[in-house]
Amino acid sequence: MPGAGSHAIAATHPNTTAHGPADAAVDGPHTTPGNRAGAGAARSAVMRKVGEVAERDAWEAVRGARHPDRPTVMDYIGHIVDDFHELHGDRLAEDCPAVVGGPGRIGGLPVMVIGQHKGGASLAERQAHRFGMPAPSGYRKSARLMRMAAKLGLPVVTLVDTPGANPGPDAERGGQALAIAQNLRLMARLPVPVVAVVAAVVGEGGSGGALALALADRVLISAGGIYSVISPEGCAAILWKNPEAAQAAAAALRLDPRELLRLGVVDGVVPEPPDGAHRDPAKAAALLGDALVEALGELVPWGEADRLLAARAERFRRFGLDTAVPAGSAGTQLDTGAAAGSAGTQLDTGVPAGSAGAQPHTKRGAS
Repeated sequence: MPGAGSHAIAATHPNTTAHGPADAAVDGPHTTPGNRAGAGAARSAVMRKVGEVAERDAWEAVRGARHPDRPTVMDYIGHIVDDFHELHGDRLAEDCPAVVGGPGRIGGLPVMVIGQHKGGASLAERQAHRFGMPAPSGYRKSARLMRMAAKLGLPVVTLVDTPGANPGPDAERGGQALAIAQNLRLMARLPVPVVAVVAAVVGEGGSGGALALALADRVLISAGGIYSVISPEGCAAILWKNPEAAQAAAAALRLDPRELLRLGVVDGVVPEPPDGAHRDPAKAAALLGDALVEALGELVPWGEADRLLAARAERFRRFGLDTAVPAGSAGTQLDTGAAAGSAGTQLDTGVPAGSAGAQPHTKRGAS
């Protein structure tokens, strides 16, 4: 299994990487996958219909995504990405260990791979990788690699697995919010032809720390993953100051793959081996690799940057327009255990037909 460590290279100027190890991963700006997606043409490697995805209890989905033996991003890279050369540093402050990335090949296609790495099974290794919670330098590193990909004409593949961005005071002082915002702006505007952005949530996709690598043309999620604006514990703590409400919050957040597909937040669900990716990491990686090759095969032949950018923008602008929360569905009413009559005892997530809020509304001129 190829490992990033044996191919790691020090950070160099983007203009010089084309004459170093990264050169092996670059065929040129107009490389296309051709028939590399071939086997997936007859049968999709991704579940695209809600009925194909098994129903799961939301809290069980959370626990499964956090299983300590789930494959890490570096495990997936080791199985899926050939000729991977890890690049380091953000050119400003440090090399964040929670973000890994560099050029390589997926299915023979040269790509730039960027992922959030939680570390291995041991506590020491997870601490060394900051539990996959990037600092501002991690997002600056990912932005640097995306700009390099734009110059080289490489598709970008991001692998998301984080409980969220580092929320500590050092990260805040270092400009965490700005670093995330700049990543989002960059991903929305990657300007060169042939750059297709594919994001795959392979474990936890938590809050803005995950979205900063997921503003993409195609967003996939592993069948054992979750993707949410906030962790269930954080939601319960902020809204109700009641940690025991985390399970109810998980249901209301609709963070499991089936609900995410129904709502249009993800474009497809990548199958996993029975009982989870941790049971057979090599098989899980093979399934993810097939899905990535299929997604790249759909996007790279587009070629025209304007077409990709317009479709990317439209994808995110349509959130909430085509779907609605079914009346009486799980999570429509939340009993958080708060005292009767207190603020936050019930959370109504439904929008009555014809009510304000059924359509996006902006009131101009109001102070």
